[in-house]
Amino acid sequence: MGADRRYAYGAAAGLLGDLLLGDPRRGHPVAAFGRAAGAVERVLWRDHRGWGALHTGVCAGAAVALGTLAERAVHRSPAAGVALTAAATWAVVGGTSLAREARAVGHALESGDLPAARARLPHLCGRDPQALDADGIARAVVESVAENTSDAVVGALVWGAVAGVPGLLGFRAVNTLDAMVGHRSPRHLRFGWASARLDDVAGWPGARLTAVLAAAAGPDPRGALRAWKADAHRHPSPNAGPVEASFAGALGLRLGGTLSYGGRVEHRPVLNGGSGRAVRVTDIDRAVRLSRRVGLLALGVTVAARLLVKGRGK
Repeated sequence: MGADRRYAYGAAAGLLGDLLLGDPRRGHPVAAFGRAAGAVERVLWRDHRGWGALHTGVCAGAAVALGTLAERAVHRSPAAGVALTAAATWAVVGGTSLAREARAVGHALESGDLPAARARLPHLCGRDPQALDADGIARAVVESVAENTSDAVVGALVWGAVAGVPGLLGFRAVNTLDAMVGHRSPRHLRFGWASARLDDVAGWPGARLTAVLAAAAGPDPRGALRAWKADAHRHPSPNAGPVEASFAGALGLRLGGTLSYGGRVEHRPVLNGGSGRAVRVTDIDRAVRLSRRVGLLALGVTVAARLLVKGRGK
């Protein structure tokens, strides 16, 4: 069995594992990486971009090196290679947990329990929930589902197809570092610069594929492409912009606008404002279903691309 087929079978098994099992309640490998990265930060932190770049290189490089060593250790055994890829895919893909948390907020809103919805929202995103009403929380959930479809599913599958297990682990490491130090807090404004920029680069292909697949799998493909073209470039994030705009157009929704992070108010441009309506609670489940379809399509596209490209290279 060739390496490409090992990857194909392993990635499919890993995504199936995520669909059936979700993330482990305890001992998640990504959480373990986060604790290790936090320990490295405590040693290396200086209010300087260079030290932040060193932190990024050490942590992301260690993840890639671990994946490389693991692949080399099992390269003689097809079964072990499939199992390793499946385990790595399951560890880095988080589509089921994303859907579970989004629906938990949606169920709280549907039952009229706004305090419970506010308490649950930080599991999905870093916005200040106390300033949001029910519709504002629903909009935050839909935007988070869209962005994390790229970050937690499609981006990992893209880099897995490119570089196997090292690509899977490396992408998740970079994405986790961005969440930890890439935000614009006073402590991380300079130290986290390298992590934030590397995450922008690593997330670029997955975000564009997510936007394309959201248009293809959504109920309004033309609306998705129109919103992407018209509004994505206005978003402050080069990767969240195409994804959120495509989801907005595909679902016929209006996303973006004023929001608050850590006490800091941001006025973001409205996405799909010309033809979209305000988000309602029932749209959370629509966004989750679209996210699921996008993830499954991404598996097919990335595996097929790997098999095709590698096959032509022989």
